[in-house]
Amino acid sequence: MRFTTIKSTNFRNIFSDTVINTDSENIILYGKNGQGKTNILECVYTLSYGSSFRTSVLKECTKHNEEGFSINGTFIDGDERGKVGISYYNKQRKIMLDGKEIKDRKSLIYQFPCIVFCHEDINFIKGEPEYRRRFFDQMMSLYSPFYFDNLRLYKSILAQRNAAIKSCDVSIIKLFDERLAIYGLAIMEERCKAVYEFNKIFPSLFSAISDTDYNLEISYQPSWKNLASIDEVVDELNNTIERDIKMCTTTSGIHRDRFAILSQYGSFTQMGSTGQLRLCSLLFRIAEAIYYTKMTNKEPILLIDDVLLELDSKKRGNVLSSLPPYSQAFFTFLPNEEYNESMKNYKKYEVEGGVLYER
Repeated sequence: MRFTTIKSTNFRNIFSDTVINTDSENIILYGKNGQGKTNILECVYTLSYGSSFRTSVLKECTKHNEEGFSINGTFIDGDERGKVGISYYNKQRKIMLDGKEIKDRKSLIYQFPCIVFCHEDINFIKGEPEYRRRFFDQMMSLYSPFYFDNLRLYKSILAQRNAAIKSCDVSIIKLFDERLAIYGLAIMEERCKAVYEFNKIFPSLFSAISDTDYNLEISYQPSWKNLASIDEVVDELNNTIERDIKMCTTTSGIHRDRFAILSQYGSFTQMGSTGQLRLCSLLFRIAEAIYYTKMTNKEPILLIDDVLLELDSKKRGNVLSSLPPYSQAFFTFLPNEEYNESMKNYKKYEVEGGVLYER
Protein backbone atom coordinates (compact mmCIF):
# COMPACT_ATOMS: atom_id res chain seq x y z
CA MET A 1 0.00 0.00 0.00
CA ARG A 2 1.27 3.47 -0.80
CA PHE A 3 -0.17 6.95 -1.04
CA THR A 4 -0.20 8.37 -4.55
CA THR A 5 -1.35 11.91 -3.73
CA ILE A 6 -1.89 13.90 -0.55
CA LYS A 7 -3.70 17.21 -0.23
CA SER A 8 -4.13 19.21 2.98
CA THR A 9 -6.08 22.32 3.84
CA ASN A 10 -5.15 24.45 6.86
CA PHE A 11 -2.90 21.77 8.36
CA ARG A 12 0.01 23.41 10.23
CA ASN A 13 2.04 25.61 7.87
CA ILE A 14 1.65 23.39 4.79
CA PHE A 15 0.55 25.48 1.82
CA SER A 16 -3.17 24.77 1.52
CA ASP A 17 -4.77 22.84 -1.34
CA THR A 18 -1.48 21.84 -2.96
CA VAL A 19 -1.70 18.28 -4.28
CA ILE A 20 1.56 16.50 -3.44
CA ASN A 21 2.48 13.73 -5.85
CA THR A 22 3.65 10.87 -3.60
CA ASP A 23 3.39 8.10 -6.17
CA SER A 24 6.79 6.62 -5.42
CA GLU A 25 8.34 4.11 -3.05
CA ASN A 26 10.51 6.82 -1.46
CA ILE A 27 9.69 10.46 -0.78
CA ILE A 28 12.64 12.67 0.19
CA LEU A 29 11.88 16.00 1.87
CA TYR A 30 14.79 18.34 2.49
CA GLY A 31 15.13 21.88 3.74
CA LYS A 32 16.25 24.01 6.66
CA ASN A 33 14.81 23.57 10.13
CA GLY A 34 11.41 25.10 10.74
CA GLN A 35 10.25 24.99 7.11
CA GLY A 36 7.57 22.31 7.52
CA LYS A 37 9.23 18.96 6.77
CA THR A 38 8.01 17.37 10.00
CA ASN A 39 4.56 18.89 9.44
CA ILE A 40 4.30 16.91 6.20
CA LEU A 41 5.20 13.67 7.98
CA GLU A 42 2.65 14.52 10.66
CA CYS A 43 0.09 15.08 7.91
CA VAL A 44 0.75 11.61 6.47
CA TYR A 45 0.64 10.04 9.94
CA THR A 46 -2.64 11.76 10.82
CA LEU A 47 -4.15 10.49 7.58
CA SER A 48 -2.94 6.96 8.42
CA TYR A 49 -3.63 6.86 12.14
CA GLY A 50 -6.46 9.30 12.79
CA SER A 51 -4.29 11.15 15.30
CA SER A 52 -0.99 13.01 15.48
CA PHE A 53 2.32 11.69 16.80
CA ARG A 54 3.15 15.16 18.17
CA THR A 55 0.01 16.07 20.10
CA SER A 56 -3.11 14.42 21.48
CA VAL A 57 -5.12 17.57 20.67
CA LEU A 58 -6.01 17.69 16.98
CA LYS A 59 -6.92 21.37 17.20
CA GLU A 60 -3.22 22.12 17.62
CA CYS A 61 -2.65 20.83 14.06
CA THR A 62 -4.86 23.60 12.64
CA LYS A 63 -3.19 26.52 10.92
CA HIS A 64 -3.23 29.71 13.00
CA ASN A 65 -6.50 31.67 12.80
CA GLU A 66 -8.32 28.84 11.01
CA GLU A 67 -11.24 26.84 12.41
CA GLY A 68 -10.12 23.36 11.40
CA PHE A 69 -8.26 21.31 8.82
CA SER A 70 -8.75 18.54 6.30
CA ILE A 71 -6.41 16.01 4.69
CA ASN A 72 -7.26 13.90 1.66
CA GLY A 73 -5.25 11.18 0.02
CA THR A 74 -5.41 8.69 -2.81
CA PHE A 75 -3.72 5.33 -2.49
CA ILE A 76 -2.99 2.12 -4.30
CA ASP A 77 -3.12 -1.26 -2.59
CA GLY A 78 -2.19 -4.10 -4.93
CA ASP A 79 -4.46 -3.67 -7.94
CA GLU A 80 -6.98 -1.55 -6.05
CA ARG A 81 -7.11 2.22 -5.78
CA GLY A 82 -8.95 4.22 -3.16
CA LYS A 83 -9.45 7.51 -1.34
CA VAL A 84 -9.14 8.42 2.32
CA GLY A 85 -9.81 11.66 4.15
CA ILE A 86 -9.80 13.09 7.65
CA SER A 87 -11.17 16.42 8.78
CA TYR A 88 -11.37 18.25 12.07
CA TYR A 89 -13.96 21.02 12.48
CA ASN A 90 -16.12 22.16 15.40
CA LYS A 91 -14.11 19.90 17.72
CA GLN A 92 -15.22 16.86 15.72
CA ARG A 93 -13.03 14.44 13.80
CA LYS A 94 -14.48 12.80 10.69
CA ILE A 95 -12.80 9.96 8.80
CA MET A 96 -13.87 8.92 5.31
CA LEU A 97 -12.67 5.82 3.44
CA ASP A 98 -13.81 5.32 -0.14
CA GLY A 99 -16.83 7.54 0.42
CA LYS A 100 -17.96 5.89 3.67
CA GLU A 101 -17.57 7.38 7.13
CA ILE A 102 -15.40 5.39 9.52
CA LYS A 103 -16.56 5.66 13.13
CA ASP A 104 -13.65 3.80 14.73
CA ARG A 105 -10.16 4.88 13.72
CA LYS A 106 -8.77 1.38 14.27
CA SER A 107 -10.13 0.51 10.81
CA LEU A 108 -7.85 3.23 9.46
CA ILE A 109 -4.83 1.91 11.36
CA TYR A 110 -5.07 -1.56 9.84
CA GLN A 111 -5.59 -0.14 6.35
CA PHE A 112 -2.55 2.17 6.54
CA PRO A 113 0.01 0.68 8.96
CA CYS A 114 2.40 3.52 9.69
CA ILE A 115 5.58 3.63 11.80
CA VAL A 116 7.18 6.98 12.62
CA PHE A 117 10.82 7.56 13.62
CA CYS A 118 11.23 10.84 15.51
CA HIS A 119 13.53 12.52 18.07
CA GLU A 120 11.13 11.85 20.93
CA ASP A 121 11.64 8.10 20.43
CA ILE A 122 14.69 8.30 22.69
CA ASN A 123 12.18 8.42 25.57
CA PHE A 124 11.45 4.75 24.84
CA ILE A 125 15.00 4.06 25.95
CA LYS A 126 15.88 6.59 28.65
CA GLY A 127 12.44 7.81 29.71
CA GLU A 128 10.03 6.67 32.40
CA PRO A 129 8.52 3.14 32.23
CA GLU A 130 5.30 4.49 30.73
CA TYR A 131 7.15 5.34 27.50
CA ARG A 132 8.29 1.74 26.97
CA ARG A 133 4.78 0.48 27.76
CA ARG A 134 3.47 2.89 25.16
CA PHE A 135 5.96 1.63 22.58
CA PHE A 136 4.97 -2.01 23.01
CA ASP A 137 1.27 -1.14 23.19
CA GLN A 138 1.52 0.75 19.89
CA MET A 139 3.58 -2.00 18.28
CA MET A 140 1.09 -4.70 19.24
CA SER A 141 -2.02 -2.64 18.50
CA LEU A 142 -0.75 -2.05 14.97
CA TYR A 143 -1.34 -5.67 14.01
CA SER A 144 -3.76 -7.06 16.62
CA PRO A 145 -7.37 -5.81 16.88
CA PHE A 146 -7.72 -8.24 19.81
CA TYR A 147 -4.96 -6.47 21.75
CA PHE A 148 -6.21 -3.01 20.72
CA ASP A 149 -9.74 -3.77 21.98
CA ASN A 150 -8.56 -5.36 25.24
CA LEU A 151 -6.33 -2.37 25.96
CA ARG A 152 -9.21 0.04 25.36
CA LEU A 153 -11.51 -1.96 27.65
CA TYR A 154 -8.87 -2.25 30.36
CA LYS A 155 -8.22 1.50 30.34
CA SER A 156 -11.95 2.24 30.51
CA ILE A 157 -12.48 -0.09 33.48
CA LEU A 158 -9.34 1.24 35.17
CA ALA A 159 -10.65 4.81 34.89
CA GLN A 160 -13.96 3.76 36.46
CA ARG A 161 -12.20 1.89 39.27
CA ASN A 162 -9.95 4.87 39.98
CA ALA A 163 -13.01 7.13 40.16
CA ALA A 164 -14.55 4.69 42.67
CA ILE A 165 -11.33 4.68 44.70
CA LYS A 166 -11.54 8.44 45.08
CA SER A 167 -15.03 8.02 46.51
CA CYS A 168 -13.60 5.53 49.07
CA ASP A 169 -16.57 3.19 48.51
CA VAL A 170 -15.10 -0.33 48.78
CA SER A 171 -18.27 -2.05 47.54
CA ILE A 172 -18.18 -0.05 44.31
CA ILE A 173 -14.43 -0.55 43.84
CA LYS A 174 -14.85 -4.34 43.94
CA LEU A 175 -17.40 -4.25 41.13
CA PHE A 176 -14.60 -3.58 38.64
CA ASP A 177 -12.03 -6.11 39.84
CA GLU A 178 -13.07 -9.19 37.88
CA ARG A 179 -13.27 -7.39 34.54
CA LEU A 180 -9.96 -5.64 35.21
CA ALA A 181 -8.44 -9.07 35.85
CA ILE A 182 -9.93 -10.62 32.68
CA TYR A 183 -8.60 -7.98 30.31
CA GLY A 184 -5.38 -7.42 32.24
CA LEU A 185 -4.40 -11.10 32.15
CA ALA A 186 -5.13 -11.30 28.42
CA ILE A 187 -2.91 -8.27 27.81
CA MET A 188 -0.17 -9.69 30.03
CA GLU A 189 -0.15 -12.94 28.08
CA GLU A 190 0.14 -11.11 24.75
CA ARG A 191 2.93 -8.88 26.06
CA CYS A 192 4.92 -11.96 27.11
CA LYS A 193 4.62 -13.40 23.59
CA ALA A 194 5.49 -10.10 21.94
CA VAL A 195 8.65 -9.56 24.00
CA TYR A 196 9.76 -13.13 23.25
CA GLU A 197 9.43 -12.47 19.51
CA PHE A 198 10.95 -8.97 19.76
CA ASN A 199 14.01 -10.45 21.44
CA LYS A 200 14.54 -12.61 18.35
CA ILE A 201 14.97 -9.44 16.31
CA PHE A 202 16.29 -6.51 18.31
CA PRO A 203 19.44 -7.83 20.10
CA SER A 204 21.14 -9.11 16.93
CA LEU A 205 20.18 -5.90 15.11
CA PHE A 206 21.81 -3.76 17.81
CA SER A 207 24.89 -5.97 17.96
CA ALA A 208 25.41 -5.74 14.18
CA ILE A 209 25.15 -1.94 13.96
CA SER A 210 26.38 -0.56 17.31
CA ASP A 211 30.03 -1.77 17.18
CA THR A 212 29.89 -2.41 20.94
CA ASP A 213 30.07 -5.52 23.09
CA TYR A 214 26.65 -4.89 24.64
CA ASN A 215 24.38 -7.92 24.51
CA LEU A 216 20.94 -6.40 24.93
CA GLU A 217 17.58 -7.95 25.62
CA ILE A 218 14.17 -6.73 26.69
CA SER A 219 12.98 -7.98 30.07
CA TYR A 220 9.22 -7.94 30.63
CA GLN A 221 8.42 -7.38 34.31
CA PRO A 222 4.65 -7.62 34.87
CA SER A 223 3.01 -6.09 37.92
CA TRP A 224 1.02 -9.34 38.42
CA LYS A 225 4.12 -11.48 37.88
CA ASN A 226 3.13 -14.42 40.08
CA LEU A 227 -0.60 -14.28 39.37
CA ALA A 228 -2.05 -16.56 36.71
CA SER A 229 -5.79 -16.73 37.29
CA ILE A 230 -8.68 -14.29 37.54
CA ASP A 231 -9.32 -15.32 41.16
CA GLU A 232 -5.70 -14.67 42.11
CA VAL A 233 -5.79 -11.21 40.58
CA VAL A 234 -9.11 -10.37 42.24
CA ASP A 235 -7.63 -11.45 45.58
CA GLU A 236 -4.60 -9.23 44.97
CA LEU A 237 -6.82 -6.25 44.15
CA ASN A 238 -8.84 -7.00 47.28
CA ASN A 239 -5.73 -7.09 49.44
CA THR A 240 -4.47 -3.75 48.16
CA ILE A 241 -7.67 -1.72 48.42
CA GLU A 242 -6.45 0.19 51.48
CA ARG A 243 -3.20 1.05 49.71
CA ASP A 244 -5.13 2.07 46.59
CA ILE A 245 -7.40 4.37 48.60
CA LYS A 246 -4.39 5.91 50.32
CA MET A 247 -2.65 6.48 46.96
CA CYS A 248 -5.93 7.51 45.22
CA THR A 249 -5.26 5.10 42.33
CA THR A 250 -5.05 1.42 41.39
CA THR A 251 -1.51 0.49 42.38
CA SER A 252 -1.20 -2.86 40.58
CA GLY A 253 -2.07 -4.05 37.12
CA ILE A 254 -0.75 -4.08 33.58
CA HIS A 255 -0.65 -0.27 33.60
CA ARG A 256 2.25 -0.71 36.07
CA ASP A 257 4.18 -3.23 33.98
CA ARG A 258 7.81 -2.52 33.15
CA PHE A 259 9.92 -3.26 30.09
CA ALA A 260 13.61 -3.07 30.97
CA ILE A 261 16.49 -2.89 28.48
CA LEU A 262 19.25 -5.01 29.98
CA SER A 263 22.81 -5.83 29.00
CA GLN A 264 25.31 -8.25 30.52
CA TYR A 265 26.46 -5.29 32.66
CA GLY A 266 23.03 -4.26 33.96
CA SER A 267 20.56 -1.59 32.89
CA PHE A 268 21.48 -0.26 29.46
CA THR A 269 19.30 2.79 30.12
CA GLN A 270 21.62 3.79 32.96
CA MET A 271 25.00 3.05 31.35
CA GLY A 272 24.60 3.70 27.62
CA SER A 273 25.98 6.91 26.11
CA THR A 274 23.64 9.43 24.50
CA GLY A 275 24.70 8.24 21.05
CA GLN A 276 24.11 4.60 21.98
CA LEU A 277 20.70 5.41 23.43
CA ARG A 278 19.76 7.32 20.27
CA LEU A 279 20.87 4.41 18.11
CA CYS A 280 18.93 2.03 20.33
CA SER A 281 15.75 4.07 19.83
CA LEU A 282 16.20 3.95 16.05
CA LEU A 283 16.70 0.21 16.13
CA PHE A 284 13.60 -0.19 18.30
CA ARG A 285 11.61 1.27 15.41
CA ILE A 286 13.37 -0.87 12.81
CA ALA A 287 12.73 -3.96 14.93
CA GLU A 288 9.07 -2.88 15.20
CA ALA A 289 8.80 -2.74 11.41
CA ILE A 290 10.42 -6.16 11.04
CA TYR A 291 8.15 -7.56 13.75
CA TYR A 292 5.06 -6.08 12.09
CA THR A 293 5.87 -7.75 8.77
CA LYS A 294 6.61 -11.03 10.53
CA MET A 295 3.19 -10.96 12.21
CA THR A 296 1.14 -9.79 9.22
CA ASN A 297 3.09 -10.54 6.02
CA LYS A 298 2.46 -6.89 5.14
CA GLU A 299 4.92 -4.04 4.72
CA PRO A 300 4.39 -0.80 6.68
CA ILE A 301 4.74 2.84 5.70
CA LEU A 302 7.82 4.41 7.33
CA LEU A 303 8.10 8.09 8.33
CA ILE A 304 11.73 8.92 9.17
CA ASP A 305 12.17 12.41 10.58
CA ASP A 306 15.70 13.83 10.90
CA VAL A 307 16.73 11.03 13.27
CA LEU A 308 20.10 10.24 11.65
CA LEU A 309 21.81 13.54 12.42
CA GLU A 310 23.47 12.38 15.65
CA LEU A 311 25.01 9.31 14.00
CA ASP A 312 28.35 9.21 12.21
CA SER A 313 28.29 8.53 8.48
CA LYS A 314 29.06 4.83 8.88
CA LYS A 315 26.23 4.19 11.35
CA ARG A 316 23.90 6.36 9.30
CA GLY A 317 24.55 4.18 6.29
CA ASN A 318 24.19 1.01 8.36
CA VAL A 319 20.83 2.15 9.74
CA LEU A 320 19.48 3.02 6.29
CA SER A 321 20.67 -0.27 4.83
CA SER A 322 19.10 -2.19 7.73
CA LEU A 323 15.60 -0.85 7.03
CA PRO A 324 13.32 -3.80 6.31
CA PRO A 325 11.11 -3.98 3.21
CA TYR A 326 8.43 -1.27 3.32
CA SER A 327 5.54 -0.26 1.13
CA GLN A 328 6.55 3.42 1.16
CA ALA A 329 8.93 5.65 3.11
CA PHE A 330 9.06 9.40 3.73
CA PHE A 331 12.46 10.81 4.76
CA THR A 332 13.37 14.30 5.98
CA PHE A 333 16.89 15.70 5.64
CA LEU A 334 18.65 19.00 6.09
CA PRO A 335 20.17 20.64 2.97
CA ASN A 336 23.35 18.86 1.88
CA GLU A 337 22.87 16.15 4.48
CA GLU A 338 24.21 12.78 3.42
CA TYR A 339 21.69 10.08 2.68
CA ASN A 340 21.62 6.86 0.72
CA GLU A 341 22.39 8.07 -2.79
CA SER A 342 21.82 4.55 -4.10
CA MET A 343 18.14 4.90 -3.23
CA LYS A 344 16.00 4.28 -6.28
CA ASN A 345 12.37 5.01 -7.12
CA TYR A 346 12.11 8.30 -5.27
CA LYS A 347 10.57 11.74 -5.54
CA LYS A 348 12.52 14.59 -4.02
CA TYR A 349 11.05 17.83 -2.69
CA GLU A 350 12.62 20.93 -1.23
CA VAL A 351 10.45 22.34 1.56
CA GLU A 352 10.48 26.06 2.25
CA GLY A 353 7.89 27.87 4.33
CA GLY A 354 5.40 25.03 3.96
CA VAL A 355 5.73 25.01 0.15
CA LEU A 356 7.09 21.97 -1.68
CA TYR A 357 9.26 22.30 -4.79
CA GLU A 358 9.93 19.12 -6.74
CA ARG A 359 13.63 18.75 -7.58
